[in-house]
Amino acid sequence: MQTTPEGNQKPLWFIIMRLLRWHKPGGRLILMIPALWALFLAADGKPPIILVIVIILGSLATSAAGCVVNDLWDRDIDTQVNRTRDRPLASRDLSVKVGVVVGIVALVCAAILAFYLNPLSFWLSVSALPVILLYPGAKRVFPIPQLILSLAWGFAVLISWSAVTGNISLPTWFLWGATVLWTLGFDTIYAMSDRLDDERIGVKSSALFFGDQTPNAVGIFFLGTIILLMAEAISLKLNIFFWISLSIASLGWFWQVLRLRDPKLPNREYGKMFSQNVGIGFLILLGMILGST
Repeated sequence: MQTTPEGNQKPLWFIIMRLLRWHKPGGRLILMIPALWALFLAADGKPPIILVIVIILGSLATSAAGCVVNDLWDRDIDTQVNRTRDRPLASRDLSVKVGVVVGIVALVCAAILAFYLNPLSFWLSVSALPVILLYPGAKRVFPIPQLILSLAWGFAVLISWSAVTGNISLPTWFLWGATVLWTLGFDTIYAMSDRLDDERIGVKSSALFFGDQTPNAVGIFFLGTIILLMAEAISLKLNIFFWISLSIASLGWFWQVLRLRDPKLPNREYGKMFSQNVGIGFLILLGMILGST
């Protein structure tokens, strides 16, 4: 049991679950989505079940490690941001020592799963590690830290695709580019809720970098995502089911960009839009599965 600053007792497992953000599954699922995109497209809609399980568990382990690393970096900054001040390391519900142990366990689990993959996928997994570890520090020095996160997301495509085919081809890069731009879009939306706090404490973000042009920037990111997914569909000769799903997704993104132009949009709406992108991502995945058969 851990005693919180308010004197309340909480089970250790409950606090660790919050550290890993398992009480907020949207953030875990949204990393899994590009990995599944690549997995199903590379396998013509029918990947081996064991590989699907490995990729799902690997994405969960990697996401867990990323959450811990982020919170270790930001445990003092998080106390100054309304959205994050209750995180276990920031609120001191959990010690740094326990946080480090949990992070190491998550990384070890991810590494064990990576050994199942072929050599190319394994070394791509190793290459992703520095990006994951350094991303939280990027917001202190890099004007668009969301780009670093997007590149980390892009590794999910490269790892999954190569796990099926043993190589990386032009369609892989189309999907990688779509994933990077999509991540830039939805994470910039997410960052908009923290603009006032980030500016006050000197943390950088794409929402601050683009300023009043943030809705336009998000629109460009989503438009680029659509174009690259269209290129992917043409190169792989996906059928009408994919085009239907992409059309619906495009309408969803267009609607989000329109809403972002409202200067009086409540902060809670940015988080809702982030969650909507989880649904959009799974809709596209469904279109890819049906479009490949």
